[in-house]
Amino acid sequence: MKYIVTLNGMDYEVEVDELKEAIVTNVAPTAAPVVAAPAAAPAASPAAPAAAPAAVSGSGTPVKSPMPGTILSVNVSEGKAVNEGDVLFILEAMKMENEIVAPTSGTVNKIVASKGSSVATDEVLAFIG
Repeated sequence: MKYIVTLNGMDYEVEVDELKEAIVTNVAPTAAPVVAAPAAAPAASPAAPAAAPAAVSGSGTPVKSPMPGTILSVNVSEGKAVNEGDVLFILEAMKMENEIVAPTSGTVNKIVASKGSSVATDEVLAFIG
């Protein structure tokens, strides 16, 4: 079956077969009447952009948050030796608890995130040296 669908002032001829996807076979602009848009209200002042996370410096390999969320627990302390794959943090995101593991073996040089803090994607949580 063929249908003509108008979308955003453009006519599309759509052919639909049973149990198959729709196929756009022809695109032709329509001669739709132009209607003047009502005058827009003055725009409100733009909101200030959200502040980016402050740059954190430290030595060693950074441990970053893979997604935005809230730190539920910090399982390490500064100066503690860790192995690759050890669980360093528990991050709650989308009502799920996610384990943030050490990307490498070494000693925790600096912990940036604390319990209860909100973190953004790729925000540094700690450094391992």
